[in-house]
Amino acid sequence: MKYIGAHVSAAGGVEGAPLQAQAIGANAFALFTKNQRQWVSKPLTAESIALFKARCLEAGIRPEHILPHDSYLINLGHPEEEGLTKSRTAFLDEMRRCEQLGLKLLNFHPGSHLQKISVEACLERVAESINLALAQTQGVTAVIENTAGQGSNVGHEFWQLRYIIDRVEDKSRVGVCIDTCHTFTSGYDLVGAYDRVFDEFGEKVGFEYLRGIHLNDSKKALASRVDRHDSIGKGLMDIAFFERFMQDTRFDEIPIILETPDETLWAEEIKLLRSFV
Repeated sequence: MKYIGAHVSAAGGVEGAPLQAQAIGANAFALFTKNQRQWVSKPLTAESIALFKARCLEAGIRPEHILPHDSYLINLGHPEEEGLTKSRTAFLDEMRRCEQLGLKLLNFHPGSHLQKISVEACLERVAESINLALAQTQGVTAVIENTAGQGSNVGHEFWQLRYIIDRVEDKSRVGVCIDTCHTFTSGYDLVGAYDRVFDEFGEKVGFEYLRGIHLNDSKKALASRVDRHDSIGKGLMDIAFFERFMQDTRFDEIPIILETPDETLWAEEIKLLRSFV
C-alpha cells in the first residue's frame, strides 16, 4: 500500500500537523518539529506531545509514516569545529524531539564541505555525527536525504549515501530518503532511464535502507544541479514517471511526501497519484 502526504505546517504547535494531513486526505505526512530557521526553539510541552499523539491516532496515521525534517541550518559535515559542534548539538535536539513525539524517523540533508575539505572528509564527518546522535538516543532512525548537488552540498551521488551508511555503526538505525526532484537534477534520468536509475540505487545503496520518498516534480533540467521543486505534472519530469512510480511496489509501506510548492494543490495531487495505483 502507498502512504502519501505532504510536508504540512507545524506553525502554532506540532499538534496542528495531523489535522492538516487529514484535511488533504493524507495517510502520511512530514513536518518540522521546531522552527527550521532557528538554532534553538522552546522545548515541546507535555500538552503538545499528548495532543500530537492523540490526533495522529485519530487520523489513523502511524509513526512509521511520519517523516519529520530537521533544521536547514544544520550541517553535519561542517569543515570547521565550531559549526560542526553547533550542528551536532542541534541535530541531537531534533532526534530527542522525535523521541518525545514517538516518531521513528528523522530526515536530514547530509551537509556541505564549503570548499574547505574533501568530499570524503565531509562524508566521514556526517557519519561520525550520526554515530554520536544514535549513541545518545533510542528508536529514531537517521534518514539521509539525497541532494541536488547544489553548491558544495554532498549526498547527490548514490555512492556518497552508501559511503556514509558504511561508516554508521548501528545499521538498523540509518536509512535514506530519495527526493525525486533532487535525483533528476543531480543527473539521474528518472524519466528516460527509470529502470537503470533504480537498479543503480539498489546496487550502490540498497532498497533495504530506503525509508521515505520526497515526491516532487522539477522546475530545472536534468543534471542542472539546481534544487527547484514543481507541482506534479507541471514541471520537467514526465507525468508517466509518476504513474510508473506509483505502480512500483518497491515504494510500498514507506512515507511518500509531497514538497511541491502550491499547497492548495496537495489534496488534488494526492488524489491524482492514488488514481495511478
